[in-house]
Amino acid sequence: MTRTASISLPARRTTGTGLAQGVIETPLGPLTALACDAGLMGLWFDRQQHWPGLLDAPVDDAQRWIAQAREELDLYFAGRLQAFKVALAPRGTAFQEAVWRRLCAIRCGDTTSYGRIAREVGSPQASRAVGAAVGRNPITVIVPCHRVIGENGTLTGYAGGLHRKQALLDIEGIVLAPGARHHAQASLL
Repeated sequence: MTRTASISLPARRTTGTGLAQGVIETPLGPLTALACDAGLMGLWFDRQQHWPGLLDAPVDDAQRWIAQAREELDLYFAGRLQAFKVALAPRGTAFQEAVWRRLCAIRCGDTTSYGRIAREVGSPQASRAVGAAVGRNPITVIVPCHRVIGENGTLTGYAGGLHRKQALLDIEGIVLAPGARHHAQASLL
Protein backbone atom coordinates (compact mmCIF):
# COMPACT_ATOMS: atom_id res chain seq x y z
CA MET A 1 0.00 0.00 0.00
CA THR A 2 1.40 3.36 -1.04
CA ARG A 3 0.90 6.29 1.27
CA THR A 4 1.02 9.85 0.06
CA ALA A 5 1.88 12.77 2.23
CA SER A 6 -0.81 15.36 2.66
CA ILE A 7 0.06 18.95 3.38
CA SER A 8 -2.64 20.92 5.09
CA LEU A 9 -2.50 24.65 4.53
CA PRO A 10 -4.59 27.03 6.61
CA ALA A 11 -7.58 28.46 4.79
CA ARG A 12 -7.39 32.10 3.71
CA ARG A 13 -9.26 34.23 6.20
CA THR A 14 -12.10 36.16 4.67
CA THR A 15 -14.27 38.91 6.05
CA GLY A 16 -17.82 39.95 5.38
CA THR A 17 -21.31 39.05 6.49
CA GLY A 18 -23.07 36.04 5.06
CA LEU A 19 -19.92 34.56 3.52
CA ALA A 20 -20.27 31.54 1.28
CA GLN A 21 -18.22 29.75 -1.31
CA GLY A 22 -19.09 27.41 -4.14
CA VAL A 23 -17.74 25.89 -7.31
CA ILE A 24 -19.00 26.85 -10.75
CA GLU A 25 -18.18 24.45 -13.58
CA THR A 26 -17.30 26.08 -16.92
CA PRO A 27 -15.95 24.86 -20.27
CA LEU A 28 -12.60 26.45 -19.30
CA GLY A 29 -12.39 24.69 -15.93
CA PRO A 30 -13.95 25.07 -12.50
CA LEU A 31 -14.23 28.47 -10.86
CA THR A 32 -14.25 28.96 -7.09
CA ALA A 33 -16.72 31.66 -6.11
CA LEU A 34 -16.71 33.66 -2.87
CA ALA A 35 -19.69 35.82 -1.96
CA CYS A 36 -21.05 37.84 0.93
CA ASP A 37 -24.43 39.47 1.49
CA ALA A 38 -23.41 42.44 -0.69
CA GLY A 39 -22.38 40.42 -3.77
CA LEU A 40 -19.71 38.32 -5.41
CA MET A 41 -16.30 38.96 -3.83
CA GLY A 42 -14.16 36.58 -5.86
CA LEU A 43 -14.17 34.17 -8.77
CA TRP A 44 -10.98 32.27 -9.56
CA PHE A 45 -9.87 29.45 -11.82
CA ASP A 46 -8.14 26.76 -9.79
CA ARG A 47 -4.48 27.55 -9.31
CA GLN A 48 -4.58 30.70 -11.42
CA GLN A 49 -2.09 33.42 -10.58
CA HIS A 50 -3.22 35.20 -7.38
CA TRP A 51 -5.58 32.30 -6.62
CA PRO A 52 -6.33 32.56 -2.89
CA GLY A 53 -6.27 28.82 -2.21
CA LEU A 54 -8.54 27.41 0.47
CA LEU A 55 -11.14 29.86 1.72
CA ASP A 56 -12.43 30.19 5.25
CA ALA A 57 -16.11 30.35 4.28
CA PRO A 58 -18.90 27.75 4.39
CA VAL A 59 -19.74 25.93 1.16
CA ASP A 60 -23.14 27.01 -0.11
CA ASP A 61 -23.60 26.54 -3.85
CA ALA A 62 -27.16 27.88 -3.54
CA GLN A 63 -26.07 31.22 -2.04
CA ARG A 64 -27.90 33.99 -3.91
CA TRP A 65 -24.93 35.61 -5.72
CA ILE A 66 -23.13 32.33 -6.42
CA ALA A 67 -26.31 30.86 -7.93
CA GLN A 68 -26.84 33.97 -10.05
CA ALA A 69 -23.21 33.97 -11.21
CA ARG A 70 -23.56 30.29 -12.19
CA GLU A 71 -26.72 31.00 -14.24
CA GLU A 72 -25.17 34.02 -15.95
CA LEU A 73 -21.90 32.22 -16.69
CA ASP A 74 -23.82 29.29 -18.22
CA LEU A 75 -25.58 31.77 -20.53
CA TYR A 76 -22.30 33.59 -21.30
CA PHE A 77 -20.48 30.40 -22.29
CA ALA A 78 -23.48 29.42 -24.43
CA GLY A 79 -23.12 32.75 -26.28
CA ARG A 80 -26.44 34.07 -24.96
CA LEU A 81 -25.28 36.73 -22.46
CA GLN A 82 -23.14 39.80 -23.05
CA ALA A 83 -23.64 41.79 -19.83
CA PHE A 84 -23.47 40.35 -16.33
CA LYS A 85 -25.90 41.66 -13.73
CA VAL A 86 -24.75 39.79 -10.60
CA ALA A 87 -23.90 42.14 -7.73
CA LEU A 88 -20.16 42.57 -7.20
CA ALA A 89 -18.31 43.29 -3.96
CA PRO A 90 -14.56 42.96 -4.67
CA ARG A 91 -12.12 44.34 -2.13
CA GLY A 92 -8.90 46.12 -3.01
CA THR A 93 -7.14 49.43 -2.77
CA ALA A 94 -8.92 52.56 -4.02
CA PHE A 95 -6.77 52.46 -7.18
CA GLN A 96 -7.48 48.75 -7.82
CA GLU A 97 -11.20 49.28 -7.35
CA ALA A 98 -11.15 52.23 -9.79
CA VAL A 99 -9.42 50.02 -12.38
CA TRP A 100 -11.88 47.16 -11.78
CA ARG A 101 -14.83 49.55 -12.22
CA ARG A 102 -13.30 50.68 -15.51
CA LEU A 103 -12.93 47.05 -16.60
CA CYS A 104 -16.66 46.55 -16.02
CA ALA A 105 -17.35 49.34 -18.52
CA ILE A 106 -15.66 47.45 -21.39
CA ARG A 107 -18.52 46.05 -23.43
CA CYS A 108 -18.57 42.47 -24.67
CA GLY A 109 -16.84 42.39 -28.05
CA ASP A 110 -14.61 45.40 -27.29
CA THR A 111 -11.04 45.62 -26.04
CA THR A 112 -8.88 48.31 -24.49
CA SER A 113 -5.27 48.73 -23.40
CA TYR A 114 -3.49 49.30 -20.09
CA GLY A 115 -2.43 52.77 -21.24
CA ARG A 116 -5.98 53.78 -22.12
CA ILE A 117 -7.26 52.61 -18.73
CA ALA A 118 -4.45 54.53 -17.01
CA ARG A 119 -5.55 57.71 -18.81
CA GLU A 120 -9.23 57.07 -18.02
CA VAL A 121 -8.59 56.62 -14.28
CA GLY A 122 -6.58 59.85 -14.19
CA SER A 123 -3.08 58.35 -13.99
CA PRO A 124 -1.69 58.51 -17.54
CA GLN A 125 1.81 57.44 -16.46
CA ALA A 126 0.55 54.44 -14.49
CA SER A 127 0.25 51.74 -17.19
CA ARG A 128 2.30 49.29 -15.10
CA ALA A 129 0.23 49.97 -11.98
CA VAL A 130 -2.90 49.43 -14.06
CA GLY A 131 -1.41 46.15 -15.29
CA ALA A 132 -0.80 45.08 -11.70
CA ALA A 133 -4.37 46.01 -10.71
CA VAL A 134 -5.79 44.17 -13.72
CA GLY A 135 -3.72 41.12 -12.76
CA ARG A 136 -5.14 41.25 -9.23
CA ASN A 137 -8.75 41.37 -10.45
CA PRO A 138 -10.47 38.96 -8.03
CA ILE A 139 -13.53 38.30 -10.22
CA THR A 140 -12.34 36.68 -13.43
CA VAL A 141 -14.55 36.61 -16.54
CA ILE A 142 -17.34 38.74 -14.98
CA VAL A 143 -14.95 41.67 -14.39
CA PRO A 144 -13.55 41.34 -17.92
CA CYS A 145 -9.80 41.77 -17.56
CA HIS A 146 -9.49 39.41 -20.55
CA ARG A 147 -10.58 42.35 -22.73
CA VAL A 148 -7.36 44.26 -21.96
CA ILE A 149 -4.72 43.78 -24.65
CA GLY A 150 -1.41 45.42 -25.50
CA GLU A 151 -1.31 48.91 -27.03
CA ASN A 152 -0.17 47.28 -30.28
CA GLY A 153 -3.08 44.81 -30.33
CA THR A 154 -1.17 41.83 -28.95
CA LEU A 155 -2.48 39.35 -26.45
CA THR A 156 -0.95 40.10 -23.05
CA GLY A 157 -0.87 38.25 -19.73
CA TYR A 158 -3.89 36.76 -18.00
CA ALA A 159 -3.92 35.32 -14.48
CA GLY A 160 -5.99 32.35 -15.69
CA GLY A 161 -3.59 31.57 -18.54
CA LEU A 162 -3.35 32.93 -22.07
CA HIS A 163 -5.22 29.92 -23.48
CA ARG A 164 -8.25 30.92 -21.40
CA LYS A 165 -7.92 34.59 -22.36
CA GLN A 166 -7.89 33.63 -26.03
CA ALA A 167 -10.90 31.34 -25.53
CA LEU A 168 -12.86 34.14 -23.82
CA LEU A 169 -12.04 36.57 -26.63
CA ASP A 170 -13.11 33.91 -29.16
CA ILE A 171 -16.45 33.46 -27.35
CA GLU A 172 -17.01 37.21 -27.63
CA GLY A 173 -16.06 37.31 -31.31
CA ILE A 174 -12.95 39.42 -30.74
CA VAL A 175 -10.44 38.76 -33.49
CA LEU A 176 -6.91 39.95 -32.86
CA ALA A 177 -4.52 40.73 -35.68
CA PRO A 178 -2.95 37.55 -37.13
CA GLY A 179 0.46 38.40 -35.63
CA ALA A 180 -1.08 38.98 -32.20
CA ARG A 181 -2.80 35.60 -32.24
CA HIS A 182 0.42 33.89 -33.39
CA HIS A 183 2.30 35.62 -30.56
CA ALA A 184 -0.24 34.31 -28.06
CA GLN A 185 -0.02 30.74 -29.39
CA ALA A 186 3.77 30.83 -29.29
CA SER A 187 3.74 31.99 -25.68
CA LEU A 188 1.64 28.96 -24.70
CA LEU A 189 4.37 26.53 -25.74
